[in-house]
Order: sequence, then structure tokens, then C-alpha cells
Amino acid sequence: MKGYLKLRRIVLTKLENGLPKHLTYHNIDHVLDVLDVCNQYIKRNKIKGDDAFLLRIGAIVHDMGFLETNINHEEVGADMAAEIMASLNMEPKHIDIVRGLILATKIPQNPQTELQKIICDSDLDYLGRNDYPEISSRLFLEFKATNVIKTDLDWKNLQISFLTKHYFHTPFAKRYRSPKKQNWLKKIHENHI
Repeated sequence: MKGYLKLRRIVLTKLENGLPKHLTYHNIDHVLDVLDVCNQYIKRNKIKGDDAFLLRIGAIVHDMGFLETNINHEEVGADMAAEIMASLNMEPKHIDIVRGLILATKIPQNPQTELQKIICDSDLDYLGRNDYPEISSRLFLEFKATNVIKTDLDWKNLQISFLTKHYFHTPFAKRYRSPKKQNWLKKIHENHI
């Protein structure tokens, strides 16, 4: 897809230089992790052509709104992404698909299309992986810095609530991520992490 590499360079540079330092979770590492997981889905599900590129673009831009705000960042990010895509002469229908991908990641997730399901599961893939404790500790630091939580108990309750309400959307994540996520939830209940 024409313009993908240029968009990738523009957005990653903006994120690298512009994201506030207190965002220890919503940072470039998270964006690259989501992109990596999307690439795994692309390979596993044999996603081709524009769909593959649009999913990659969605992964790269999905948290761009954090450059400006952490409140309704998805809407802000969708507008920012649309502007960049338009400046690269990308098709309006492709811009609409990417906007939909970004907005689908808003919590609580409610993806409507296959690509939206994949980006949602990619965004929260870590919930069912071995690196959950390490990644969630970065979110803990970010939430403390942004006053989302004040105490360790706030954090524990937030994690329990979030993991209990969350569910995966793709067959892969349901099969390979849900069991591990349930295991983490049990450990949090038992104060083991």
C-alpha cells in the first residue's frame, strides 16, 4: 500500500519525540508490541493486501491520541491518523477503516469487523502472556502518575475488575490467551502478583 512506510516513519517519530515520559505503558514499546502481535495475526490468518496494511497502520496509530490527551484519546487519535493518511493521499475508505480500528480499541471494546477484533486482541494480548506482571507494572506506574489510582489496593481492585470484564474476540486469543489471563486473575485475587 502506497504511503505505509512513510506513515510509519512519521507516526513513530512523533510518538518517540512527543509522548510524555510519565506514560510508562502507553509508549513506543506498547505500539511496537501491538504491531508485532498484529503481524503474527496477519501471518497466521493469511491476511493479504490492503487488509494487512490497514491493520498495521491501525496498530501504529491506535494510541496516537496520547500525544495530546489521555481522555478520549481514541477519538483524538482517530482524527490525527485521518489527517496524516489524507496528507499521504490515502483513500477515504481506508481512512475510515483505520478510524474504526482505533475507535474499536476504546474500553470496553466492542469490535464489529474481523480487523477490529484482531486489533483489540492485539492491544490487550499481554493479558494472556507470561510478561503480564512486567507490563502491568508499567501500567501501574502510569496510572499512579496520572492519578487514575492512588494505592496498591486501588490497583488490585482495578485489575480484578478489568480482567473479569474483559474478553478476547478472536479464536486464537480465546484459545491461547484466555486461560493464562484467568490464571493471572486468580493470582491477583490470591495476592501472588
